[in-house]
Amino acid sequence: MNGTLFLVPSLINYDVPDIIPSVVSNVLSSMEHFIVEDEKSARHFLKIAGVKKDFSTLNFQLLNEHTDKKNISAFITPLLQGINIVLLSEAGCPAIADPGSDLVRLAHLKNIPVKPVAGSSSIFMALMASGLNGQQFIFHGYLPKERNDRIRKINECEQIVLKKNYTQIFIETPHRNNHLLEDLLNECQPETLLCIASGLTSENEFIKTKNIAEWKKSIPDFHKIPTVFLIGK
Repeated sequence: MNGTLFLVPSLINYDVPDIIPSVVSNVLSSMEHFIVEDEKSARHFLKIAGVKKDFSTLNFQLLNEHTDKKNISAFITPLLQGINIVLLSEAGCPAIADPGSDLVRLAHLKNIPVKPVAGSSSIFMALMASGLNGQQFIFHGYLPKERNDRIRKINECEQIVLKKNYTQIFIETPHRNNHLLEDLLNECQPETLLCIASGLTSENEFIKTKNIAEWKKSIPDFHKIPTVFLIGK
């Protein structure tokens, strides 16, 4: 019988360990094999989650942006031998704006059970708190780095909002947040609604929805703070 691939979210903010669901702690404490983005931060999260095992006895495999897709099939081998494995996110949910979807797809192809475990998702927390359309929405992940391409994408997103009222959700590398915000304020129409959800679950959490015209009156600084942006009407 094949093992199960458990998809376990980690904390969005590591300064708030009390929001780890007990089901996450229980799953992590029962496992010895982990697929992670970074071993150091994974060990830190396991410690916060209350795992008491000797970490030197645990098996960690790295799956991140540097992993060659040709090598992903090797991660499946223990599962085919009946060993359960945890796919652990760096922050939030695995395989959502995070490495792992190729591994999950392969697990399905090999008839390996896939078990998602409850936990925090900054994307859905932001949508919940935005007041924007939660029935129809599109998550775009990271917008293009090149400014002209980014502006073109922003314009495309706004047109979808205006024509279909589908909430548009995107994120940015924290050190480029202010550049993205500047482009949103310059390119979007005055009445387009923009929600900014920044530092979610931290003591400095910021969530606000206003139209573009109102945002322009006072522009906050979100430099190097994990932030989710949403536009709607």
